[in-house]
This record gives sequence, structure tokens and C-alpha cells, in this order.
Amino acid sequence: MPGQARRWADLRVQVAYRCRRLNTGHMVEADQRHDTREALGPHALMLFFVSEAPAEPHGYLLHTAYRLWLASPESEDLPRLLADLAEVVRTNIARAASAGRRWHPLGPDASMVNGGDMSPPPGATYVGVGVSTLDSDQGRWQQVARTLRDGSGGRYLSAFDLKGQCYVLLTDGTALHLDRDPQARIGVDGIRCTKTLDPDRPAYWHNPHANLTEQGDDATRELWRRLGMLHHTLTSHLHGGRPA
Repeated sequence: MPGQARRWADLRVQVAYRCRRLNTGHMVEADQRHDTREALGPHALMLFFVSEAPAEPHGYLLHTAYRLWLASPESEDLPRLLADLAEVVRTNIARAASAGRRWHPLGPDASMVNGGDMSPPPGATYVGVGVSTLDSDQGRWQQVARTLRDGSGGRYLSAFDLKGQCYVLLTDGTALHLDRDPQARIGVDGIRCTKTLDPDRPAYWHNPHANLTEQGDDATRELWRRLGMLHHTLTSHLHGGRPA
């Protein structure tokens, strides 16, 4: 596999790892702040950038910035949240352009993020966007969080027993879904991806997730569609027609 293809395969693995780590941290923080004035919403935004790093095995470093929201009715509706973000991005781009400036999602003006790698090296390149959500097939976050406290789940649970999910789109056309399940069997990583994570996988390998964004129920496909709109807006602006 050519070097660039190997780099992208490695990047997908690194992004999946970052997603798992961020989703876990999101879960723990939301649990600690549940039912307080600083309670967190169930969804978070992730922005991925890479900078050149010749000393690294694949010549790059991954930088992840994120945004968490306080709990509110607006922050609980993920498709609506993504649509609103896409509109905010378009507004920020236009407003900066009218003032003779170029807007960037990491700031300094109208930053989209409030945590993580908010100041990557100059020249860092946007490679994708994702969302972390605490909603899962165990239930909506608010419902599950109450279960932790009232014991209605039938056995003792902590935040470390709960599942979470991440959805990611990258500029090479990758779509990736992470089902973070602390109870999963050893060897089950919960990753579904439209492109390979293994650069040495045979070319004839059949990927059952090649059409990932078209799979699932209506709500899942709508989530992918809204995330895609945000991703397209960011990519068009930050890459300006250049190859991603």
C-alpha cells in the first residue's frame, strides 16, 4: 500500500482511539456534573486536524479539539444541533469575509470549541469532524443517568459500565462509527468504517460497512446527513478547493 494510503489507514485508527478516549471522558464528566447547575448535555463536537511531524512513524500528529454543551433542551437534539452548527459556520465565514478576515473554527474569533487541542501548530490541516454522544441502545443519557442513581437498572452500575457512540467523517471520504461498549468481548473494538483500518488487508477484502452512512434506521441516517452538511461546509472553507 502506498505511503499516503498507509498514513490514512493509521489516521483512522488514531481517530477511533481519540473518539473512544473523548467519549469516555465525556461520560465521566457528565456523570459527575449530573443534576447540577453545570450539568452537561449528552452530545459533543470533535474537530480533527493534523500537523506535519517528520519524526513520527507516519509523518504527522493528530490534534483533536472538542466542544461540550451545558444541558438544555436544545443540546439534547443532535440532528438539530448539527444543523444549527452548520448555519453558525456559514454565518461566521460570511461575517469574517465581509470584514476582510478569514474565519477559523478554532478561533480566535467565534471559536467552535472549548476544549482539547485548541491551538495546534500553524499550518495544521483540517481532516474531519465528529460527534460524541452518550445516547446509546441502553437509552437516552438522561434516562440512563437517573438509573445510575435510583438503582432501577437491577444491579449496581457506574458510569464506567455505560456505552457511548461516536460518528466521524474525514476528508478522504471515510465515515467511521464507534460503539464504545465497556462490556464487549475481548477483541471486539466496536469500530465500523467505510475504509480499511489495516493497510495490509488484501485488496479483494469485502467491507460490510462500505455504505455505513446509508445503514441503520431513519434517525441514524439523518444524523449522518446533518453531520455531512457540517463537514462539507468546513471542508469547502478550510481547503478552498485544494485536495484534502
